[in-house]
Amino acid sequence: MNQTVTQPQVDWRALAQDLFPQGHGITVQDHFLSGTAQVDGRTVTVVGTTGHTPIGVEIALAQASAILQTVREHPGRPIVILVDTQGQRLRHRDEMLGINSYMAHLGKCVELARRQGHRVVGLVYDQALSGGFITSGLIADACYALPEATIRVMGLPAMARITKVPEERLTELAKSNPVFAPGPENYLRMGGVAAIWNGDLATALADALAQDRSADTRAATGLERGGRKWAQRVIDAVANDTPLNG
Repeated sequence: MNQTVTQPQVDWRALAQDLFPQGHGITVQDHFLSGTAQVDGRTVTVVGTTGHTPIGVEIALAQASAILQTVREHPGRPIVILVDTQGQRLRHRDEMLGINSYMAHLGKCVELARRQGHRVVGLVYDQALSGGFITSGLIADACYALPEATIRVMGLPAMARITKVPEERLTELAKSNPVFAPGPENYLRMGGVAAIWNGDLATALADALAQDRSADTRAATGLERGGRKWAQRVIDAVANDTPLNG
């Protein structure tokens, strides 16, 4: 669910200067970021969003198109996804057009790139909510975040309305359970965020692109960090056809 926000927006141009000091050719059109940049002497494709924009049909297709073009024309080139979105666009038009299919198409394009040897790294630099986050940062091989980033599935007031659980109870649960709590630190505990970047962003990005994270280890990482205690256990029980013990 996308929600109205009033927090200041991060200037993506200033971020790009920090991430890509060797130069970039990123442009913006209707809150869609695209272009190329230099990382450690190597060209990378950059796609993303800005302005807390929701992910609708047009942006999902634009990102998919940029990724497919990279796969066709630049084999093996890394892909960097810059994330700033208030979530899936909630419009009757998008629903009638089948926004879920467009998002699935984007996910398939990223998976195709991954299988063709492209490293895919996501960075939440401002805001990441619900379905918009799933179709951007969480699709990547690994997702990272800046300390001041806002990440959440849903605000607690909205979650209370949907689940019929009192907001006070959800607030209490959020203190000990990262699933209910917003913020990059909680997603770090759950394994959804691989690391929170501080300091030299260019070096952090170069290091991230140097690592092979194409295998999905988020459930195992979440178990190790104490944020997701059952996901990996369920996976192992299903894979090995063994009982799930408490």
